[in-house]
Amino acid sequence: MKYYSLNHKAPKVSFQQAVVDGLAPDKGLYFPERITPLSADFFASIGQKSNVEIAFEAIRQFVGDEIPENELKRIIDETLSFDFPLVKVEDNVFSLELFHGPTMAFKDVGARFMARCLAYFNRNNPTQKNTVLVATSGDTGGAVASGFLGVSGVDVVILYPSGKVSDIQERQLTTLGQNIRALEVDGVFDDCQAMVKKAFLDESLSHKNLTSANSINIARWLPQMFYFFFAYKQLAAQNKPLIVSCPSGNFGNICAGIMAKRLGLPIAHFVASTNANDTVPRFFEHGKYDPKSSVATISNAMDVGNPSNFIRIQELYGNDLAEFEKDFSSYSFSDEQTKAAMKQIHQHSGYVAEPHGAVGYLGLKKELGNHPDAVGVFLETAHPIKFDAIVENTLKVKLEIPEQIKGVLDKEKVRTKIKTYEDLKDFLG
Repeated sequence: MKYYSLNHKAPKVSFQQAVVDGLAPDKGLYFPERITPLSADFFASIGQKSNVEIAFEAIRQFVGDEIPENELKRIIDETLSFDFPLVKVEDNVFSLELFHGPTMAFKDVGARFMARCLAYFNRNNPTQKNTVLVATSGDTGGAVASGFLGVSGVDVVILYPSGKVSDIQERQLTTLGQNIRALEVDGVFDDCQAMVKKAFLDESLSHKNLTSANSINIARWLPQMFYFFFAYKQLAAQNKPLIVSCPSGNFGNICAGIMAKRLGLPIAHFVASTNANDTVPRFFEHGKYDPKSSVATISNAMDVGNPSNFIRIQELYGNDLAEFEKDFSSYSFSDEQTKAAMKQIHQHSGYVAEPHGAVGYLGLKKELGNHPDAVGVFLETAHPIKFDAIVENTLKVKLEIPEQIKGVLDKEKVRTKIKTYEDLKDFLG
């Protein structure tokens, strides 16, 4: 499998090179040169397959022969070492819980997969050193920190916006030490992301062998396809059209879902549910992609004004808005609507949804009005404890602290404050 840049001004590269580089030399995101659908037999028997078997079949063509099958299966088995339960919230509405991993966020899967791929690529070169540079609006930082902790030959530098991540999220990325370092940026997530992209293209930093662990990196992005297969596996017997709503920030998750559909997964419709950062909903309303600076909301992991992965979605639909609208919708919701949804869900079923999941629920309910015979899934991308203050104040409940979180609460936060790209460059040396 070869990967090409979506800016079309760089050579095609291998899977390994795309993972190691993160971003193409022409600033473009990498994209696979072909997508071959899986067999009908695969989907007919999906209920009898394990999650590891499903994930292996879904991703093997994108890795090709660059990682032997037995090694790829080992990587997937280690990546998927936790559950992905589907919880009924109301009739024909289910929550797919993606937060049962070590940092209690959906990004654990991509971070663990990518870390193991890099470790495999570096296996025969003990002097090889890569620096993973990543921007986070919340959960990415913790997942990357955990996934790469102690990985030989890899240093991790995480940029996060000051005052715009929750206390637990900040602790998860600032307390681990070892090969993990955190930079607190005076700005918003888009500023962090812009610094990271600029660093990738700075030739004076070439000696650092920079790569990204944001969803712009194919090894972080592609494994997110697995979630959609797991949801379908659990609902296939209902024999109803499937609607999936993704709380969307950088749009890597929902883009991976569309990739799963290109592989033949029977998903009838996708919903990109956003908070006040409504670049994509406005695109569907006016047909013009017009990013704007991000604004802070209670669903902070979605506070992205210019989502990187949207260009991949455009590629999948041939930049044809009419094709988009056949199986893709996007809606924006306010903090007030989000809190009201959290209350409604809890009062109706006792289910505790955090703000991102509640936004996903709102988008799903709106779209199900257009598909009365469908069954719907919204993605719960993080455990409610990650947003304990908002959840507890809104629902008047007291959350139990999971074991995964207890381990970071008594540790000291260690981070370096920066303001400019030059500060970042000086830090990297």
